[in-house]
Amino acid sequence: MASPPITELTTRARDVFRLVVEDYLASGQPVGSKTLAARGGLNLSPASIRSVLSDLEQLGLLAAPHTSAGRMPTETGLRLFVDGMMQVAEPTAQERAAIEAQLARPGPIEEALENTSTLLSDLSGAAGMVMVPQREPRLTQMNVVPLDAGRALVVLVGEDGHVENRVLDLPAGIASGALQQASNYVTARLAGRTLPEAVRAIETEIRSGQSALDDASRDLVERGIVTWSEDAARRKVLIVRGQANLLDESALGDIERIRSLIDDLENKQTIADLLDSAKEAEATRIFIGAENRLFALSGSSVIAAPYRDREGRVVGVLGVIGPTRLNYARVVPMVDFTAQSLGKRIG
Repeated sequence: MASPPITELTTRARDVFRLVVEDYLASGQPVGSKTLAARGGLNLSPASIRSVLSDLEQLGLLAAPHTSAGRMPTETGLRLFVDGMMQVAEPTAQERAAIEAQLARPGPIEEALENTSTLLSDLSGAAGMVMVPQREPRLTQMNVVPLDAGRALVVLVGEDGHVENRVLDLPAGIASGALQQASNYVTARLAGRTLPEAVRAIETEIRSGQSALDDASRDLVERGIVTWSEDAARRKVLIVRGQANLLDESALGDIERIRSLIDDLENKQTIADLLDSAKEAEATRIFIGAENRLFALSGSSVIAAPYRDREGRVVGVLGVIGPTRLNYARVVPMVDFTAQSLGKRIG
């Protein structure tokens, strides 16, 4: 259901609606007319508040989980609140300092990405997510180590110290000399190149007959390095931390939804595809519940922001995932600030 324009609500309805949403996001519990009346500021009797709540329910903005319960915002209501009423609270000085200090720590970029995911989880109380940049490091070396009769471990070493291990299936009866020849041949052509660049050079040599490789070594090179290059272009790597945050006390009464959310998180490729859709966004994106079919069952929300390198190119996306009662006003600017800080670290 599309939400009505905020201008169609009376001032009284807007005030009541805003208080219901803010109280619900703070407590996770339905909000009743007596609670609203006790807060003060509305200058309305409980009976008048109940009338307004009923009107908001008919508009599809609020719902009552039980007959005698208070009201809670629907996903349509949350979208109206986020887009038209929410007043964001910028990260505190302490939060900004914690984010910047964590990302300023020396170490490989992979460690910074993991720290970012953990940091987002700790600050939001939800699960933190970081999609790893699909970058092609320049390589210096390849080593092939036999594991057993049918497999070998291939170790690729980048100029930045990054090490990647891959398992290669070997043809039957392959000699150790062919492994060594393939390793030496590829290493000699890797120096200073990315994997796709090395593949193009190697394929040109092999096609022209200039490779000086025997058949067995040539087969190893072609079945290994070419396939890896194609795979790297398609692969999305997602780091998720803090799933345990989703199992707080308020989740115990809604355990099926939380189980569905955790199942969603296990399917990292699907979540990565969702985050990937936020790459072109100019600002932080918010996905609420069934607006995205991925969360039709779990009723979850994702707050995601792209992060850029120092040249302004979008290289990845980060964010948090949790129940729809996330504190959007606090988490949205925090995710945005973290994305800016990580971009400075990426270089």
